[in-house]
This record gives sequence, structure tokens and C-alpha cells, in this order.
Amino acid sequence: MDTHHHLRDNPEQCRDILAQLNDYLDGELAEALCRELEQHLAECPDCRTVYDTLSHTIHIYRALRDTPAELPQEVEERLIRRITISLNAG
Repeated sequence: MDTHHHLRDNPEQCRDILAQLNDYLDGELAEALCRELEQHLAECPDCRTVYDTLSHTIHIYRALRDTPAELPQEVEERLIRRITISLNAG
């Protein structure tokens, strides 16, 4: 079976699936809808690419959100100056 024809044959289903990805990844999608989504992802490489990208992005965000960002001293100083200027100009 040529899986690339799937997206062109039923773009509405792809849109519906993509609209449910966040709920799926958050574990908030009903079990029957999860099975439907998983079946679609197994058959549609385009939607699978979107899912993989979103899933990896969320994983990276969650891994980094508790890690404090450290700026080089000169960047931090320039940023503080810009913020101060903006606050004083307003």
C-alpha cells in the first residue's frame, strides 16, 4: 500500500487528527479516539512527522524548563539596560 496517498485522499481526517494531537500527548484523549489516532499515524507519514516533531519539542521543553538559563555576563547586562530603558521610556 502506498501510504503517501493517504493525505491526499482524506485531508479532513488529517486535519481532525492533527487537531487532537495535544490532547493525545497530554493523555486527555478518549481511548477510542487514541486508537483511531494511532492507526492514522501508522498509515500517514505526513501526520506521523508532525506528531514526532511535536512530541520531541514537548520532550525538549519539559527537559529544559527546570534548567535555569545562564546568559553570558555582557548579554545579561545589555538585556537589563534595554529593559530599564524601555521601562523609563514608557
